[in-house]
Amino acid sequence: MVSKKLKLLVTLLMLVSVSAIAQTEGANNGYMNGGYSIYDSSVVPSKKMGQQNEFWNNNYSFPAKPRNMWEVGVSTGIFTVSGDVSSRPFTAPNFGIHVRKALGYLFSLRLQYVNGIGKGMNWKGSNNFYKNDPWRNAGYFAPLRTQAGPIVNANATTTTTGNADYVFYNYKTKVQDLSLQGIFTLNNVRFHKAKTGFNIYVGAGFGASLYETKVNALNDGNGGGNYATLFRNVFNKYAATGESFYKNRKDILKELKNGMDDTYESAGQNNINRSGTRPKLGSNTLKPSGTLIAGVAFKLGKRINLAIEERFTLIKDDLLDGQQYQENPVGDAAETRDFDSYNYASVGLNFNLGGKSVEPLYWLNPLDYAYSELNTPKHMKLPKPSYEDADGDGVVDQLDREPNTPAGCPVDTHGVTKDTDGDGVPDCKDKQLITPTECQPVDADGIGKCPEPACCKNAVVVPPVTCPSDYPSLTFKGNVQTLSNDAKAMLATVASKLKANPTCSITVNGYPEASKASQAVCNKRNEAIKNYLVEKEGISADRISTNCEVGDGTNKNTVDIKSN
Repeated sequence: MVSKKLKLLVTLLMLVSVSAIAQTEGANNGYMNGGYSIYDSSVVPSKKMGQQNEFWNNNYSFPAKPRNMWEVGVSTGIFTVSGDVSSRPFTAPNFGIHVRKALGYLFSLRLQYVNGIGKGMNWKGSNNFYKNDPWRNAGYFAPLRTQAGPIVNANATTTTTGNADYVFYNYKTKVQDLSLQGIFTLNNVRFHKAKTGFNIYVGAGFGASLYETKVNALNDGNGGGNYATLFRNVFNKYAATGESFYKNRKDILKELKNGMDDTYESAGQNNINRSGTRPKLGSNTLKPSGTLIAGVAFKLGKRINLAIEERFTLIKDDLLDGQQYQENPVGDAAETRDFDSYNYASVGLNFNLGGKSVEPLYWLNPLDYAYSELNTPKHMKLPKPSYEDADGDGVVDQLDREPNTPAGCPVDTHGVTKDTDGDGVPDCKDKQLITPTECQPVDADGIGKCPEPACCKNAVVVPPVTCPSDYPSLTFKGNVQTLSNDAKAMLATVASKLKANPTCSITVNGYPEASKASQAVCNKRNEAIKNYLVEKEGISADRISTNCEVGDGTNKNTVDIKSN
């Protein structure tokens, strides 16, 4: 049974890993790439809009923290008790439910409820159990052992010299646990990758544990009485072999299981009646508890992930397994030194809930926006160049050999006005761009004087550059901010004209209403158009400018492309 469940768990992990890798490689839902946009005011709480406006206006360096979704999860797993009696895993269905909220990118709070059932049975017999109430009260020969002298039967008033019974401690514990946990995410701050398909976390918490422990001491299902004969026969059988009980532990447990019922009818030893100040609820014991957590979650989608988690809980009590005494001490029965604890190893599904919110912050990389801004500045104020260019010819004054180039005249790499035919008249003023040497010298317009009129009849006259002005307008529906196929086709025409006129540039102009939401939509549409022309059509970004001209809303869904 155990091997089948382990195979199923391994298969599930393999499938989850493949899904997580595909999720990571298939999409990069970063701050500016299909996920949370730093310019999206709809995910910013109203009380934080003041900070967000200061950020947009470059009066504050940090954007406001967005709303993020709540996580609700369910889980099932293996519940085991670590105590004085050997535990038996895979014995009962266990479950947990939780809600979790991120307070930041690294820290979140989680409230979790766990309902678990743990069972256990020792493979080694014990005969110093007279202080253990359920076994003594069930009629077993419970001896009071002393350093020397006779054995006193705790269930009789006379001295007894017979052999004591052996019992095989067992228990069934039902535990309910409610705890508040602080969880730290370890791998969402990534320096070399925007997103990851899995999330590693650790945590600690405190809460309360309510439990009830029962012992299977009586044979209620098969005629009453206790198991004294069964226990004695099993003990003597394996003691007679001369081999260690540990070596035969599987066979011992199998024989005990076959000879016992599954009633667990006797209340286990507990501390409820030993101190009136300890909290209790009926037959249950209530104790404060501390919890340690480690887990990994695999992202299956934006709103769902699968988590594998290990949860260790310690309570200040040694009676989770109904037994608190050492196996076979010399002399009187003595309590063990350690408290019991329990472990919940689980697999669960977590769901992200919430509208107008980003994913839980522990799934986002806070460095994503900073790296995006460094790569493609959209918000930062770039400093003024440290080198001046007085004549605006594109060559800084320190390297410009012609500091007073006339406006609009193309220059070479040294800032000198181009003169293709070398006739002394710059190309921008030369009406005869290529004048043969034999036709020079030339007049003020760059037209040569040839010995024969035929020499200059075929001279090429370059007309001044005229930029296109017949660019299309794009129309959007509602608050749509993505480009349709028709819009992309029109932008391909715009790109073709820009490529044919490399000295021309354009302005993408929208007409939003005066509201912040409408202006935000306008900015996103303009950026989508510019990004498409730059990334898909290969147009230089410095040839495209954007503008949102506030209007009365008549043309709020129209974006014009104009020649500069």
